Amino acid sequence: MSINSNAPSRIRRTPEESRANILAAAESLLVAHGPQSLRLADVAKAAGVANATVLHHFGSIAAVHQALMERMIADLVDSILSVEIPADAPLEARAVGLKTLFDAFETRGAARLAAWLELTGETGRMTVVREAVQEVAQKKIASVGIPADMAEDMILLSVTLAVGVGLFGRSLGTLIGKPPERARELALQMLLANIQRLAG
Repeated sequence: MSINSNAPSRIRRTPEESRANILAAAESLLVAHGPQSLRLADVAKAAGVANATVLHHFGSIAAVHQALMERMIADLVDSILSVEIPADAPLEARAVGLKTLFDAFETRGAARLAAWLELTGETGRMTVVREAVQEVAQKKIASVGIPADMAEDMILLSVTLAVGVGLFGRSLGTLIGKPPERARELALQMLLANIQRLAG
């Protein structure tokens, strides 16, 4: 009996590494082809594992979608919290945080995945969103003197606008004869003006 030396060698991973590998593959598919590409067979193939491996670690492809969105939210929160707000230029620093938010929903496919989860009724299971909003509200926005409830309202408005811009801001702008980035510019101007007004 001969051994096929051309057969791919199996990569042994810890459960955490396996989950991370599957989510990384799912995110690559999401960015390249949209949420419709996040089917079990496609994610498994992109991750270099069997369908059963994906199911073993997540239970269902819907759970992969949810875990991917939760990971993207956690990465986004980390990025926003890492933005330093200098005392002499708070508005400019807040603009960096908002741009980070808009970038996530425009360039990484998060807006499309969020819409996909909403349309399939899965957003109700995203309990991590509440904790993420509270963390950003308390650590970033409330720290500059904006009350916590207003800070949460600002996050609600910011994310809603970022999702809208990420989904169809560019295409709608182009359809009505505006530059593709105009929706983003207008949304950021409005949000920054509101933050400046609330911060006094």
